[in-house]
Amino acid sequence: MTIRTLCLTSALALSAGAAQAEMTFNRIASFATPDNMAEGEDRARVTSAEIIYASEDGNTLVYTDSPLGVIGRIDITDPRAPKPLGNIEMGGEPTSVAVSGGTAFVGVNTSESYTHPSGKLEMVNMASGEITGECDLGGQPDSVALSKDGRFVAVAIENERDEDAGDGRVPQMPAGYVAILDVMDGAAECGSLVKADVTGLAEIAPEDPEPEFVDVNGLGEIVLTLQENNHIVVLNRAGEVLSHFSAGITDLTEIDATDERGALVFTESQEGRLREPDSVQWLDDETFAIANEGDMDGGSRSFTVFRKDGTELYDSGNSFEHAVVQVGHYPDKRSDAKGAEPEGMEVATFDGTPYMILLSERGSVAGVYDMTDPAAPVLKQMLPTGIAPEGAVAIPQRNLLVTANEEDLVEDGGVRAHVMIYEYAEGPAMYPTLTSEGADELIGWGAISGMVAGEDGMVYAVNDSFYGFQPRIFVIDPSSKPARITRAIEITRAGMPAQKLDIEGITLDGEGGFWLASEGNAAKLIPHALYHVSAEGEIEEEVGLPAELLAQETRFGFEGVTMLGGTLWMAVQREWGDDPKDHVKLVSYNPETEEWGALRYAKAAAETGWTGLSEITAHGDYVYVVERDNQIGAAAMTKKVYRIPAAEMVAAPLGGDLPVVSKEEVRDLIPDLKSWGGYVVDKVEGLAIAADGTVYVSTDNDGVDDSSGETFFWSFKLD
Repeated sequence: MTIRTLCLTSALALSAGAAQAEMTFNRIASFATPDNMAEGEDRARVTSAEIIYASEDGNTLVYTDSPLGVIGRIDITDPRAPKPLGNIEMGGEPTSVAVSGGTAFVGVNTSESYTHPSGKLEMVNMASGEITGECDLGGQPDSVALSKDGRFVAVAIENERDEDAGDGRVPQMPAGYVAILDVMDGAAECGSLVKADVTGLAEIAPEDPEPEFVDVNGLGEIVLTLQENNHIVVLNRAGEVLSHFSAGITDLTEIDATDERGALVFTESQEGRLREPDSVQWLDDETFAIANEGDMDGGSRSFTVFRKDGTELYDSGNSFEHAVVQVGHYPDKRSDAKGAEPEGMEVATFDGTPYMILLSERGSVAGVYDMTDPAAPVLKQMLPTGIAPEGAVAIPQRNLLVTANEEDLVEDGGVRAHVMIYEYAEGPAMYPTLTSEGADELIGWGAISGMVAGEDGMVYAVNDSFYGFQPRIFVIDPSSKPARITRAIEITRAGMPAQKLDIEGITLDGEGGFWLASEGNAAKLIPHALYHVSAEGEIEEEVGLPAELLAQETRFGFEGVTMLGGTLWMAVQREWGDDPKDHVKLVSYNPETEEWGALRYAKAAAETGWTGLSEITAHGDYVYVVERDNQIGAAAMTKKVYRIPAAEMVAAPLGGDLPVVSKEEVRDLIPDLKSWGGYVVDKVEGLAIAADGTVYVSTDNDGVDDSSGETFFWSFKLD
């Protein structure tokens, strides 16, 4: 829906260590929407943060929360410590909000059905939260925009189609329109309502326009997207059509257009793809940008810049999606639909530079573009946004940017919806922490799991079963900022991508190749196993587990592998059948003698969910493990690195009593995870230690599936 974009040169933005400091956006805080609930309310209800706006002084945020039927307010007087101001009932489904003076103008859907749509414009005092008035809009509102001088408000009355009727296609009556109302003394004058007729304009279903998004320029001209109709209309304040034209088509190349169940293959194309834009924002009084999300038949994974007479100045083609791919945010499950799905945007000028922030709803990331030349936008940064960014607002007078993320995964035990705050300041970009930008080819990646430090200064990492049709070893150069994936080695069996793997661990074999540990899953016929692979990724040896272990196996198996004195050691994530509560196995295998053994490790008890091991790495006189819980956000308690004396790593025979090793805490990783200004992610899964004692840590982003897509790769030195 609404977002404003910022542009920075990709190469500059992704090389945070440039000698000359530049102005960048970095996330400084986040706010979970359940925190706006009153004491005693059921916090397990689904919430959301969709369209967001700020008060004129920039100290208060207001956002729409459709599931709860409220608008929420946040005090950001101190932007690093946002405070809840509570929710306000809207008597329907709030769809959009804009602020002028001290009044928030909220579009509210009150429709009883698709064929009998209705809605209202609520006016709310931003300071007190009091509802000061309302106007009947006569239809179902979507986007709300105010003129720059605050003298009128425009509302896109969508009267949206029923996707379960008529094959989900337009036309479906009644038709939508644009509602325009005068504003006086902080209130819309209901009697001034003009219903601007935009029927008969589009080539697609001209009798049934579905207005999606509106914005107003400094001349009081309204630009409107008709998403399902693939059309754009420019109106004056009186509702008269000044110009209209098709949003057009885009030919896309080098994209992944097939949901092949877990592989990133950017060799396909789509010709004549309808843009079907969602949000639109004026860049100046003559030009505007559209986000080409798509709906019925289209979605060109891009944004386009037009003059208001219909002249096309620029189309991003596949470049925005490629930027999403490079930072590990590409949502593979959307490949056969609309890919990264740019939906919202925001436009504002910071320190003399006009920026556009473009939101990828499915990629959960935002591109920051420098729009100094509307015909030649420059990508400057990619920002992490939380899951499914829907709206954004810029507060340039305070050097702040805010995004609203609509997805709330409470019903699945996941992260809640969030509002995220960024500061524009001098200094390097903190995100991304890992990128494939600059590689010889486009490398898609995600779900980073186990890691190992190579003797060549590189870090080698594997992806897990999310990419089951494309298991890979990634070569990471950790010396650059951000760290860079320079190459992807395919894991193959007889020259073909290996199947039935869930690679969770990797270590060097001392001969130029690798040992990999795969976590089994009987339900998916994936075995618990070890794999010896060549430097080129070809599987040369497969080692299954002995009967003594398999008799006790569960779903949660090997999570990491390391080599110590010629013996492989694997960390088992959670208790198997013969393990005491809160104890897990460290399993050994000697490739020369083919002997198996084990020890036990005492892990922290979990108050909620579970705790377990997710990595193991030998270095010097110790073996290091990552111990973590499966909790996220404020509920996260255990994300730590421990070490075990190597002298204690003497395996006992399977089937008997297993000694319990001692452990010493090395580092609590929660403060590290908080340093990126978002919520604490759950899956710390990679740990590699270089010869000089530099420890590299990484998180698994679950392939951007019910995840923010954020991957954190960082380092610290051992004492």
